[in-house]
Amino acid sequence: MLLLALVAFVVVPILTHQAQGSSGQVRVAEGEFPTSVTATGDDERTRTISVATESGAEPDLSAVSAGDRLVVSGEGFDPDLGLYVAVCKVPDELDGKPGPCLGGVGSQEVEEFEEGVVQYAASNWINGAFAWRLFGARSFEDAEAGTFTAYIELPPVADENVDCSVDQCGLYTRNDHTAVSDRVQDLYVPLRWVE
Repeated sequence: MLLLALVAFVVVPILTHQAQGSSGQVRVAEGEFPTSVTATGDDERTRTISVATESGAEPDLSAVSAGDRLVVSGEGFDPDLGLYVAVCKVPDELDGKPGPCLGGVGSQEVEEFEEGVVQYAASNWINGAFAWRLFGARSFEDAEAGTFTAYIELPPVADENVDCSVDQCGLYTRNDHTAVSDRVQDLYVPLRWVE
């Protein structure tokens, strides 16, 4: 009975979710590398993502390297929807699904986190539901304000799925596996690797 309840908890939101539309973000102009973007989605929520270095300084996103550590802050996101924060290929169409993503997106394996230690990874999974946090998701800091912090360690420029030295890539927020076809929380800042 407990197993059935757990399966229902996981499957029902995925099957019943209705896409909310576009995030409202326009394409970032080629050659521009803002460290913060804001957009108002079709759900009338205004979302912002901002990127800083570990020390809180403004990074040069036009000249990043594997191993660089970036702190991504978000505000205005819907805490009822989980998020992945990851480096993904910018889709060809404006409201297309970002990806593939370097290093994949969001580990869903049970992980042990040491209290008070920041864990940097190629992608972060943000989800407000307690059960998902048991599988490695970070929590929203303030659900009402939709705020979160993600800690990204940039992966190498290419893997078997995408080559960001050839394809335009960006640091993205996008809905997690519970609302995979919903583009309403897709925000990004472009990245360019240097050798």
